[in-house]
Amino acid sequence: MPTREQKEQSLNELRKLFKDAKVAIMTDFRGLNVAATTKLRRKVSASGGQFKVAKNTLSAIAAREAGIEGLDAFLSGPVGIVFGLADPAAPAKALMEFIREFKTFEIKGGAIEGQVVDALMIRELADLPPRKVLLGRVLGGMQGPMYGLVNVLQGTVRSLVYVLDAVRAAKEGGASAGV
Repeated sequence: MPTREQKEQSLNELRKLFKDAKVAIMTDFRGLNVAATTKLRRKVSASGGQFKVAKNTLSAIAAREAGIEGLDAFLSGPVGIVFGLADPAAPAKALMEFIREFKTFEIKGGAIEGQVVDALMIRELADLPPRKVLLGRVLGGMQGPMYGLVNVLQGTVRSLVYVLDAVRAAKEGGASAGV
């Protein structure tokens, strides 16, 4: 049985993780053996996250103290929590890959940037393209109108140059006809 000091240490660690995490995903890991759990930990770690198993009451207290209300609904039965500390989508993608291999593993819900979400939202987060692709799309959307404006302005200048060239050609043609 853990001592009060050990529980306090676990609570402090969980509170810090909930505060620092961009995403916290509650999972039901029933039916996973040690090898599968180790594989899950490695996959989550490679995505920049951490997989923690803690007592549900400690997790609920830590989440509330970190300012996240409403996670209690997902904290029943054996719960493993995936914390994404950098990119919120990367751990969600890692979990979806893991679910394809281990059908018994499931996502219960979680919190994204402190907002409680259901399992469907976590799955949608996993389906998002990588951050660089999204930034590229935004940049492309911003550049499109600017390119259009430049083309319109260049078209006006180009038309003026054609008119001036036609006037010059007409004057040269009229000057050579009069000689």
